[in-house]
Amino acid sequence: MSIPAPGVSVEAQNFNWLVSRFAQHTAGAIAAIAVSADGLLIAMSTELERSNADRLAAISSAMLGLAHGVSESHPLGSPDKVIIELEHGYLLVCTISIGCSLGVLANKQASLGTIAYEMAMFANRATEVLTPGLIEELKNTVGS
Repeated sequence: MSIPAPGVSVEAQNFNWLVSRFAQHTAGAIAAIAVSADGLLIAMSTELERSNADRLAAISSAMLGLAHGVSESHPLGSPDKVIIELEHGYLLVCTISIGCSLGVLANKQASLGTIAYEMAMFANRATEVLTPGLIEELKNTVGS
């Protein structure tokens, strides 16, 4: 970690660092974002531009919303992960804490099992640190 940015708590910086580290150290991952329950970007990996990260946050939130719609109308349980297969890669989204979610762009060579496992591990760690106060701070300081 570098010198803390003015006005941004160490916890917020650490969470942003964790999202970036996830993208950098997970085989096959291209980029990662974290999204609040209301669909706002709360963290992004350094590989993304802010405008693309905001768009991806909205898409990820909508995907989980659709998955929850399925779970409400069919007795198959709550969604765990949502995967969109694209011609050259994947978008995976999973819930992490208090309705927040993690979105990951992965290349076509990625092992979906490995990415899913790493996402679950990330979610377990994030649940311990994502408080409502930290989420609000992240919404206001993402990209700082």
